[in-house]
Amino acid sequence: MWKVFWAWYERTYILNVSIALSLFLLQIAHLVWLFGEVVWAKAFGVPLFSLSAVHQLFIILVDYTEIPALISVSFVYINELRSKWGYSALVYLLFLNLQWLHLFWISDEFVVASLIGSVPVALPLWLAWVAIIIDYLEVPVMVDLVKRFIKASTEGKVGEFLKHDLRGANP
Repeated sequence: MWKVFWAWYERTYILNVSIALSLFLLQIAHLVWLFGEVVWAKAFGVPLFSLSAVHQLFIILVDYTEIPALISVSFVYINELRSKWGYSALVYLLFLNLQWLHLFWISDEFVVASLIGSVPVALPLWLAWVAIIIDYLEVPVMVDLVKRFIKASTEGKVGEFLKHDLRGANP
């Protein structure tokens, strides 16, 4: 079953990387919010901007896309490690999967409450900064994923995908 899955994954690599990249780049909105409203406010006492209720809803929705983004981007690096072992793929996979810690243990609510001081929190302040660092570990992974997408696009993998998977495997 895994051989069939990975054969399909390789054949549709450009599609898989495109979906992963699209989902993952949505996280830029979250990182901008985190910096402009939370980190900036802690550093200078006033946020660069404050989101309206509609924009806050957008950020919440973007946050929910992080789960499929983490899974789909992890497949990119797992696939590479399957075919050839590489230190950078392992590091990016580690950076990426540290996000699970942030998602399920150190939530944005804790970070905001700790840094802005809106409600008392039981966890230490330094943990909020750890959560922020974990969040920004996505950036080098995003850059690498953009490079992979560009490389796959220039290697003709788009045509290969279109030929075999959209028109059928038989010519």
